[in-house]
Amino acid sequence: MNKTSLSLLLSILLLSYSCDSKRERKKETIITHETADSISLVLPEISFFHYEEKNDYPDAIIEMYTPLSNQSFRPGKVPFEFNIKNYPFAEGLSGFQLNLILNSGDPIGYNMPIFQRELKEGTYRAVAYLIDPEGLALKEFGNYIDRDFTVGDTRAFPYFAEPSVFLNLPKNQQSYSPEQEVIIDFLVVGGDMKADGLKVQISVNEFSYEIEEMTPVRVANLPKGEYRLYVNLVRKDGKELDGAFSRVSKTIIIE
Repeated sequence: MNKTSLSLLLSILLLSYSCDSKRERKKETIITHETADSISLVLPEISFFHYEEKNDYPDAIIEMYTPLSNQSFRPGKVPFEFNIKNYPFAEGLSGFQLNLILNSGDPIGYNMPIFQRELKEGTYRAVAYLIDPEGLALKEFGNYIDRDFTVGDTRAFPYFAEPSVFLNLPKNQQSYSPEQEVIIDFLVVGGDMKADGLKVQISVNEFSYEIEEMTPVRVANLPKGEYRLYVNLVRKDGKELDGAFSRVSKTIIIE
């Protein structure tokens, strides 16, 4: 085979791969919207959707050795220790590999299984999870773990046998260009969305979307501006949950 034929064959294969690998939008909801000056400004339609995501590490396991359940610490440096299995943690993927959320705050990433956090007096729920190379949370059973603990002279959270929702992406005050998709990546902890009859309601200012599976939701074509994002975990009949962490909100900016 000569060089010209080989180059043509490679081009065809690359084109075929590109076409086959194009991701299909699932459960897409398209929203038309107007502005005060809608006659002179034509805005693209806002789209909520998700892709068919692939988990490269479905058997990955994260175990939390410290803190123990409802363990109490003095204010100051609080130790965290994890054991990670079936995941190339020691090899070092791009970016952070383990994220930790305290209460409903932004996640902080770590590339080590043992570390400390400077914490003030309060009651905390820690959610630790592994992430993929794109920065999305792994969502199979065992990929994440949660634990309550206290710092200083404070009480534990009241017991609620209710699932909770935590937000991996976006972070509070995260900025995007108008061409970027906003990824809303959430974890439902302490329950199963299908078995427990749950759904997640997402609102970005006046725009809303619902989903009944734990998968990242993407929003395209948001106009420039500041938006308040709410992610609310409810029953499929719309009934709200009683737990302390059934709702989370962040501010995002399109600039």
